[in-house]
Amino acid sequence: MPLTDTHIRSLKPDSKPRKYFDGGGLFLYVSTSGSKLWRMAYRFDGKSKLLSFGEYPTVSLRDARERREDARRLLAKGIDPSEQKREAKQTRITAERESFQNIAREWHETRMAEFSEKHQGTVMYRLETYIFPAIGKTHIAKLETRDVMDVVKPLEQRGNHETSRRVLQIISQVFRYAVITGRAKHNVAADLRGALRPRKTVHRAAVLEPEKVGQLLRDIDNYEGYFPLVCALKLAPLVFTRPTELRAAQWQEFDLEAKEWRIPAERMKMRRQHLVPLSEQALSILRELQKYSGEGKYLFPSIRTETRPLSDMTMLNALRRMGYQKHEMSVHGFRSIASTLLNELGYNRDWIERSLPTANRMKFVRPTTMRSICRNAEE
Repeated sequence: MPLTDTHIRSLKPDSKPRKYFDGGGLFLYVSTSGSKLWRMAYRFDGKSKLLSFGEYPTVSLRDARERREDARRLLAKGIDPSEQKREAKQTRITAERESFQNIAREWHETRMAEFSEKHQGTVMYRLETYIFPAIGKTHIAKLETRDVMDVVKPLEQRGNHETSRRVLQIISQVFRYAVITGRAKHNVAADLRGALRPRKTVHRAAVLEPEKVGQLLRDIDNYEGYFPLVCALKLAPLVFTRPTELRAAQWQEFDLEAKEWRIPAERMKMRRQHLVPLSEQALSILRELQKYSGEGKYLFPSIRTETRPLSDMTMLNALRRMGYQKHEMSVHGFRSIASTLLNELGYNRDWIERSLPTANRMKFVRPTTMRSICRNAEE
């Protein structure tokens, strides 16, 4: 006699497990602990088999009967329902293991280890905030170009142009990793090249005419203020580094006898050590500065505390006090001066590129200093 919900709810555990049949092989297994489990007995290839459907009442009587009928249809087609269930479970496990989210976390742990903690955190924030909610649970091999576009395009439409480009870059890097490790056949994010609006070039304010550069150097020479700040301003046009790399310079990085400044990889944007050859002008400034801050960690300690270096605003404010407005000169502008004038004067482009910490190669040809170039230009 078929089961009913009223009958099932009234069933109590016995001293031995009991079976209550509903028909077509379906029965309810009531254990001694009182749990009620749906099972189906059937034969396949002459062998007796058992198929589990779940526990009552999570799986209702109606649901159990529907699953029984599904299994019977498979048997009619010569398919073992237990085997198909196992394969479906394995497919789900594989899909979860090879989801974009899991592969992205693996990529982040493997490939981002050489970057700073701050950069690692930024990348993971973008993954968890913008990418995982949209495509994180999808098997990476099943993602298509439109799926990626649905992630980045809304960011661009909201005006987050830089974020949309960064997010697309991260997705592309994860896909490349998946292709290399055999979890995907194609980087679908690469097909979106040109799909986003081009980046607007940000020009750092800088005086670029030789005469004006000469005046800038004279203004720096005549500037009176906090001694480490004056030295930082004098060194900026001589070493071509980024402001952050200069401000946070540490004495342990310098070998004045060898005339070298080796900036460690962890302080470089590209995470590779950079060698700065030191001119005689730079060495003269450093030797004077060494008398002031040589016993501490930083070349240019903050005015308030020796445990921190100068801030970017401190150097920028000094330029403003000299009379250089926002549209005229920035701290980052010293790199633009070096790149522009050295190229215009015909110096080897490889020398210039290697001196501006972009390529970060260890083979250097010592460039003529900017101070000497400007003085020659004035003459």
